[in-house]
Amino acid sequence: MTVTGKNGRWLQLAEEVAKCTRCRLAEGRRSVVFGMGNPEAGLMFVGEGPGEQEDLQGLPFVGRSGQLLDRLMLEEMGITRDSCTIANVVKCRPPGNRDPLPDEIEACHPYLEAQLELVNPKVVVTLGNFATKSLLGTTEGISRLRGRTYPYRSGHLVPTFHPSAALRGGGEVVAQMRADFVRAKEALGKRP
Repeated sequence: MTVTGKNGRWLQLAEEVAKCTRCRLAEGRRSVVFGMGNPEAGLMFVGEGPGEQEDLQGLPFVGRSGQLLDRLMLEEMGITRDSCTIANVVKCRPPGNRDPLPDEIEACHPYLEAQLELVNPKVVVTLGNFATKSLLGTTEGISRLRGRTYPYRSGHLVPTFHPSAALRGGGEVVAQMRADFVRAKEALGKRP
């Protein structure tokens, strides 16, 4: 089979990731949650890892967090999932929705790197601590990093809270996420 274009390469990479057994997370997964959206898009969201609903459906951000993400994308950026790409740092659900461990993040890192290289987004929005720390190569927490735009690859990176933190933290956290989404929309209009 000849694979051409970004969509074809995206599907080929997804098939490779679906067979992964690089870490212990493969043992308990129902689905590999590779990612979704348009690999031709200039915008990519990167979260932490799949939760229960994502593991069941094989798609990122389909539970309550995903509903909030969809709402904020539409209300603050005027886009839907079809207009961006969504992926996670780890592709399999950590047991009990625990945080991914360093060796699990490291095992999945080549796949995330391949996704980033393929999509080559103009703007990456990191959702939460793990995605932000992983992509910016820092130990600084999301509360200190958000609220700014960072140079990243050939574009920009905008860190924000994970939608699940907003569901727990209420209106103030949602308001901060809204501001970050506006910042990401503005970055899409800038030159790198």
